Amino acid sequence: MRAAIVRATMVSVVVVIAILIVPNVVAGVLLITLPERQFAELIDPLRGVRGVVLIVALAVILVILAVVGSRYLALRQAARLTAPMTELAIQASRVGAGEARVKRVDSGIPEIDLVSDVLARGGANMTRQLAQQRDFAADASHQLRTPLTALLMRLEEIASTDDLRVARDEAGTAIAQVERLSAVVDDLLSRSRTQEGVETGVSLDSVIAGLQREWQPAFARARRSVHVHGERGLRVVAGTSALSQILSTLFENSLQHGKGTVTVHARRSGPSVVLEVSDQGEGIPMTLAPTVFERAVSSSGSGLGLSLARDLAAAHGGRLELVSAQPAVFALFLSEARDHGA
Repeated sequence: MRAAIVRATMVSVVVVIAILIVPNVVAGVLLITLPERQFAELIDPLRGVRGVVLIVALAVILVILAVVGSRYLALRQAARLTAPMTELAIQASRVGAGEARVKRVDSGIPEIDLVSDVLARGGANMTRQLAQQRDFAADASHQLRTPLTALLMRLEEIASTDDLRVARDEAGTAIAQVERLSAVVDDLLSRSRTQEGVETGVSLDSVIAGLQREWQPAFARARRSVHVHGERGLRVVAGTSALSQILSTLFENSLQHGKGTVTVHARRSGPSVVLEVSDQGEGIPMTLAPTVFERAVSSSGSGLGLSLARDLAAAHGGRLELVSAQPAVFALFLSEARDHGA
């Protein structure tokens, strides 16, 4: 901007000097080149008061032309500077009001264009952050809802039984679910800081056994069951909390939308472990199957849960796929762990 102002000032000065000096220089050159006789004929009318008046009038005219020319240039340059500044102020007010997408100002003035670029990038970043916050809130709600629901069922079982042994068993399961809930909270906090922990091998058998105990009351009330078969002793590279959340989402999806026995089958496939979850229901309509993992499919059923489950699988180096729509069969692919820890 400083360069533009200096340039405009210099142009105005040059124009004023040109208006005041160039005519006089041209007239002087012409007079000097005239023959002596013609020069005398031109000078004679300018002698005395009349000549003084003509010279003063000419000077006044030149000064007026210089003032008018410099004013025109000043107004034009001011408009060139104030127009993008006004647009920049409007852009800043829109960003301040929460409007994320603003049009970039292209003024040709580096300082103004730089500020405009900063505002445009800030608006884009704000849009991305707001979207991430909305997704995080939705994901957190879903991840916390499942263990809380399971914990509530255990507490209801404890409240409704007079058998001390049953109450003790249910209390033990409830404590395990509280620990899982705590792990979910830790995962959410870690995600909010965009940090990933170092993952080791997780026993697939222990995670599935824990989920069977957790979901048994809900499936029993629906007069359904969960049957696990396939290879045993498999270990996968994943977080225990994330793996539990993915499988809980599949169990919940089957409980809400499926029928009959839920079958969980584990097997090796090259360097991966494949865990398939299916039931005896009619499956997913063919019109819904291509979009079943999209968040927009449902905000309360499998739409949000399956979308989150797929994101969790991808975050841990795996993937969750719908391998069959009718009957519904979901397959979770995870890398097999090579460690032999407990």
